[in-house]
Amino acid sequence: MPISSTESAPADLAGPYGRIAASARAADSPVMPNARFDAWFAGRRRRGVFQVTRIPFARLSNWSFDPTTGALAHDSGRFFSVEGLRVEADDPIGSWEQPILVQREIGILGILVREFDGVPHFLMQAKLEPGNTGAVRLSPTVQATRSNYTGVHRGRTIPYIEHFVEPRGGRLLVDSLQSERSAWFLRKRNRHMVVETLDAVPDHEDFCWLTLGQLRALMHRDNVLSMEACSVLACLPGAAGPDDGRALHRLEEVTSRLCEIKARYEVAQHRVPLRDTASWRRLDDEISRPDGKYFKVIAAEVHADSREILHWSQPLLAPAPGGHAVLLTRRIHGVRHVLLHARVEAGALDVAEFGPTLQCTPDNYRDAPAGRRPRFLDHVTSAPSPRVLYDAVLSEEGARFHHAEVRYRIIETGDELADVPDEFVWVTAAQIGRLLRHGYYLNMQARTLVAVLHSLD
Repeated sequence: MPISSTESAPADLAGPYGRIAASARAADSPVMPNARFDAWFAGRRRRGVFQVTRIPFARLSNWSFDPTTGALAHDSGRFFSVEGLRVEADDPIGSWEQPILVQREIGILGILVREFDGVPHFLMQAKLEPGNTGAVRLSPTVQATRSNYTGVHRGRTIPYIEHFVEPRGGRLLVDSLQSERSAWFLRKRNRHMVVETLDAVPDHEDFCWLTLGQLRALMHRDNVLSMEACSVLACLPGAAGPDDGRALHRLEEVTSRLCEIKARYEVAQHRVPLRDTASWRRLDDEISRPDGKYFKVIAAEVHADSREILHWSQPLLAPAPGGHAVLLTRRIHGVRHVLLHARVEAGALDVAEFGPTLQCTPDNYRDAPAGRRPRFLDHVTSAPSPRVLYDAVLSEEGARFHHAEVRYRIIETGDELADVPDEFVWVTAAQIGRLLRHGYYLNMQARTLVAVLHSLD
């Protein structure tokens, strides 16, 4: 879309009172006014329609089961594969087997930034994904695996990819490797990038420029902003503001808590034949458990009208519905703190990362004894409405997952949770910002909620 702007040399973006804060305060913008955004996004959703049909595995094109291991993989050896995983861990975590997605290559989640009239704006994509209900989500400028942007699928060129691969211009604001969803992916990582450019950027009908204030408002709507976009925005420098030295724990104590959990549990990950994973069965059109818990792997045929490739088939992981991700928050010494959980997951790169206070699908625990139910589940489900500061449904990315919607909440609590088990720790948003300068401290669900957290104060 043509834009009239006044360009200026970029000032420091890293300070909490710098241009990031100015963009966060800009609740509207003449570049893309809120009213025009609603019409534009509705138009993208009307135009961006997938026809997604479940099919038997035998009808997958260019995907097949390995006759020896049973792994489901693409003929090119790229993209991802569905394999078997055995996790062996100490009590109370225990041991189990499951299917897992294996993808060696590192994807790019990149957002392009440009200043208009002194205010940084973020270039967001109305991205079409086959696994999402409603198909279109507001996503990073570039969201692509190496197979995508190197053209393994022989599809269309990915817009703006040149800003995120060498050689590139612009100013690098964020560049870190962060984990994927470790319950479903084995040691998967994505490169989170934010790059600022001074150059003119070609318009594209599926992209728009928004301020951080506009993006934070959109986080409060169901299924508008993607989790990938939230994850990248959580890593912005200076987004959290200061804690003025009033944090309950020093940052060294916070990182020590995570190190303690990593050292306490011995967790072994063994890839095993998919066909031999205990408690899972392979049918003609799905890999699932007889009790329906956790997730299933299905096959789908996809027709699209605005993707880099217009027709394909692929496996998708379809989780059991009703997922929850919740942060409990309270003010300590006048500063907002949130309760993070040092969480062990099947595919984690290094045993554990900090997740939200609660991350689970409650129906998976409907028959579990009280001691096996997730900590704080009852506290969250009984929280009165006035204590709920945020409540929205967001989708997992739809390129690998089918209808994977999670209810995200931030809930105010009080001094009743002053004492918590040692795998939990109270931290400030500023401390989390320092952790996110590095990889593998916070999982995807926690990063998503941290992006929302910045919008509350």
